[in-house]
Amino acid sequence: MFVKLSKLDLNECSPVTDKGAPKLCMRALPGEGAERSCAFDGARVVLMPITDVVHLVHGPIACAGNSWDNRGARSSGSQLYRRGFTTDIMENDVIYGGEDKLRKAIMEIAQKHQPKAIFVYNTCVSSLIGDDVDKICSESEGKLSMPVIPVNAPGFLGDKNIGNRIAGEVLLKHVIGTESPDAEKNPNSINLIGEYNIAGDLWGVVPDLKKIGITVQAVITGDAKFDDLRSAHRASLNVLVCSKSLTNLVRHMERRWQIPYIDASFYGLEETSNALINIAKALGDPDLIERAKEYTKKQTASTRIKIAHHKARLEGKTAVLFTGGVKTWSMVSTLAELGINILAGGTQNSTPEDFLKMKELMDPTAQVIEDTSSAGFLQLIKEKKPDLIVAGGKTKYLAHKTRTPFVDINHGRKLPYAGYEGMITFADSVSRTVFSPVWTHLKQDFPPEEVGCDE
Repeated sequence: MFVKLSKLDLNECSPVTDKGAPKLCMRALPGEGAERSCAFDGARVVLMPITDVVHLVHGPIACAGNSWDNRGARSSGSQLYRRGFTTDIMENDVIYGGEDKLRKAIMEIAQKHQPKAIFVYNTCVSSLIGDDVDKICSESEGKLSMPVIPVNAPGFLGDKNIGNRIAGEVLLKHVIGTESPDAEKNPNSINLIGEYNIAGDLWGVVPDLKKIGITVQAVITGDAKFDDLRSAHRASLNVLVCSKSLTNLVRHMERRWQIPYIDASFYGLEETSNALINIAKALGDPDLIERAKEYTKKQTASTRIKIAHHKARLEGKTAVLFTGGVKTWSMVSTLAELGINILAGGTQNSTPEDFLKMKELMDPTAQVIEDTSSAGFLQLIKEKKPDLIVAGGKTKYLAHKTRTPFVDINHGRKLPYAGYEGMITFADSVSRTVFSPVWTHLKQDFPPEEVGCDE
């Protein structure tokens, strides 16, 4: 069964034509989904942080991957989302179909785990052999007292960004607004869209919002509970945190429930302060705006004092930045706040707007990374000789191979970097990494081999 992706043009390409702009096409190009992240992975990125549901992958066991903690999203409650469930399609299922296997898996999960809902992910193999996942989910839901939701995002549809969009449509169709559809909005309440609570980032932001009088209605989807998402339509404002991956979701919510939206980033002092003030302005409460201005002024000054000793040591150091999403550009200003200069920057899985904003914030002399292959990256490091590499986990081993200090900024990290407290943690992490004594030893020439005497 081939799936239809509503209102999403797979032939839409980025208008970016500036030299150095990456390929930011929405078209599914042969082989590129496997080389980077596919649509299936993008859908899981958005949906798997929902904590009290089961995520069932209908496909070969390799599609489920190493499911336990594979993205680093944290939960303050249920840990059910961390478990990996798959139907483990094999050769016989390809020949005879895997619908019965899926039906039995759903029933077994419902009986053993009693989740709030079951999300069933269609993969390349299950789509190509024609399994009707929508029908099985509908039939199963009729027999159970819980939603069974199909996620039709097989990897061959395209890259990670397309999967993000599909997940947004799934939430819009099956989850958001299903609890008290006609309920009134809560004043001064927001939804954080595209915040996945990686390493606990969310927990560094919510206290600041509460202190100035802003209520978080729902987070899509970090530390999210299924019932919270059902009432997300009651928020007064949507705050789009992660790039433009869920822009389709906030636009639909604006049309359906008249919820306006703004973009925001909580990485770095300046961006965090701007985010809090802009949220207050968008909510339109004069007292809230004044509280936000006073609070951010106080927190910025306090945080700068706390990171001053790190900045004094890091002033003038250089870095290469390679990441995606909102961090593409917000990390440029975050590193600048520590006195670190960007020698080269690059991105994958980002929008044209993210890329252009990164390019605007970087020094004009900074190089845009065009060759993102391993060989190209190693050559770049050899030429630039940075003091630090800030990137995702896939780049870690290349950094170690060149004996260059490395800070993981993506989903594999264990430390939260969002908000004011996150900025302090980030400054400490960068300082400890750059000045670790191990690099001095690693960069020394190897001692000459001792020549033995012939007997």
